[in-house]
Amino acid sequence: MDNQNAKFGFTSFAENWNGRLAMLGFVVGIATELLTGKGILSQLGLNVIKKG
Repeated sequence: MDNQNAKFGFTSFAENWNGRLAMLGFVVGIATELLTGKGILSQLGLNVIKKG
């Protein structure tokens, strides 16, 4: 990460934004679960059917 002028790759700027957006997505996912009472997978229609 010596070259901070690079447009592509693992730059500090890109990694900071990636981390921020990941944290935002995590918080939105948890808030959605709390508001709806359903997990993320069930909201997407990927219900796990428990047998037995």
